[in-house]
Amino acid sequence: MRQILLLATLWFFALPSLSQSVSDFQNGTDGGGPYDRLIIRGATMIEGSGAPPIGPVDIVIENDRIVEIRNVGNPGLPIDPQRRPAKGTREIDAHGMYVLPGFVDMHGHPHTIDSGQGVPLEYVLKLWLAHGITTTRVVGAKSVDWILDLQKRSAENKITSPRIYAYPIFGQNFGRPILTPEDAREWVRWVKEKGADGVKLFGAAPEIMTAALNEVKKQGLGAAEHHAQLDVTRMNVLETASLGLTTMEHWYGLPEALFEDKVIQRYPLDYNYANEADRFGEAGRLWKQAAKPFSPHWNAVMDSLLAMDFTIDPTFIAYLASRDLMRQSRNDWHAIYTMPALWDYYRPSRDAHGSYWFYWTTENEMDWKENFNLWFTFVNEYKNRGGRVTLGSDSGYIYNLYGFGYIQEMENMREAGFHPLEVIRSATIMGAEALGADDQIGTIQVGKMADLVIVPENPLQNLKVLYGTGWIRLNDDTREVERVGGIKYTIKGGVVFDARALLQDVRDMVEASKAERGMPAGPMPMKIETVDELTPIRRN
Repeated sequence: MRQILLLATLWFFALPSLSQSVSDFQNGTDGGGPYDRLIIRGATMIEGSGAPPIGPVDIVIENDRIVEIRNVGNPGLPIDPQRRPAKGTREIDAHGMYVLPGFVDMHGHPHTIDSGQGVPLEYVLKLWLAHGITTTRVVGAKSVDWILDLQKRSAENKITSPRIYAYPIFGQNFGRPILTPEDAREWVRWVKEKGADGVKLFGAAPEIMTAALNEVKKQGLGAAEHHAQLDVTRMNVLETASLGLTTMEHWYGLPEALFEDKVIQRYPLDYNYANEADRFGEAGRLWKQAAKPFSPHWNAVMDSLLAMDFTIDPTFIAYLASRDLMRQSRNDWHAIYTMPALWDYYRPSRDAHGSYWFYWTTENEMDWKENFNLWFTFVNEYKNRGGRVTLGSDSGYIYNLYGFGYIQEMENMREAGFHPLEVIRSATIMGAEALGADDQIGTIQVGKMADLVIVPENPLQNLKVLYGTGWIRLNDDTREVERVGGIKYTIKGGVVFDARALLQDVRDMVEASKAERGMPAGPMPMKIETVDELTPIRRN
């Protein structure tokens, strides 16, 4: 339990109050509906299972369910009105647009004003929805009851929020430390009774992990783990998966399972895990210590995980700044959508998770580029051999902004070798399967929940059009540079959200926060000190 508590302190975020703050939840939703009969007219459909696009189609939704999908014509020809479904209570003209299943974020942390980042919950939830995320697996937040209340209010459409799957942190809010296997089993039963969907683990003594995972399996819960380096030498991903772990987060625990000539990674002798520069610097040297791609041991580990129907949720985006700090920290959306308080949290600091930029060098980035290439290779091949790879963002840390980071993760998967249809598949049906909800969400299918994303441009040609900022394109007719894309509507359970209106709300929050600080209004580059402003500096 010592390791769990230490990790929660050093890595996650402070939990200043375990009681629910009523102000976190604003009653009322910004969406319209659900409607007796909502019809999306004339869209090209990307169904989510990997099937190629087809259209134009009309999609009929009654309340929260898809009741009909009708092909209403052929590309390039006028639509025959006789083939169209009867008029709806509300209709969305989606001619020339694309409709996809709602996205599933498998790694979400809904931060609040008092969580250490200083951002309103509304800010987080609206950025998620504005980027098409209709379901979020919350793998840690301020308290068990708080997560479950967020889940309940979202399900009742009392707040503007994605659907929530609750995975509290192992041991959270139990009232006493978990010191024995029976304590572990009792906590799992307790959290199951409260209504949790699963458990988020970081590691513990083998006997406690064994008991916890055994009880998780017995109770029919999901289990996700960040294999913390404080415990990974005792249980890597092969061992936890064999005990019933269903999903691994990030990649810790996997290279360790791939070691051939060692048990412990080659830490420098002055390494300190509590030093974020040490932790992230050495993490970037880990994959090259593992077995070579496609070697016998590499294949054996992959085959074992495949046989256990194990899910990998890589969250590449959580480490993207490690291989190119300048690019990730200067993304154009930061100046418009990043809260000043969140920007403060990102900057170099000895006491903020992921703020390891004390002196991040070219050599650090070269290590991480190699690390990514080896990691990409494993994950892409795992997908190729039939393994389940999902998409999670772990936003709120390391210049990884809510919503925007999720789309960046799509681009990371594309770089890893996924076809764009495979990327969408990971973002939709693969996440739904991992949650045990593929009979309800994940594909556009009659009988399923009406979770949909409508975007004016083709995301398969350019995933960047899913960003809230869209993407720039030269219009050859006007000879003007224009910004295209951005999701138009996000539909969750038949409730229609105007994604652009949600983004405007976020911009208003950011501007209000800037005004409180006396900062200039409007988009502005974030201040980084010049060499002359940094003191003391010794000059020759």
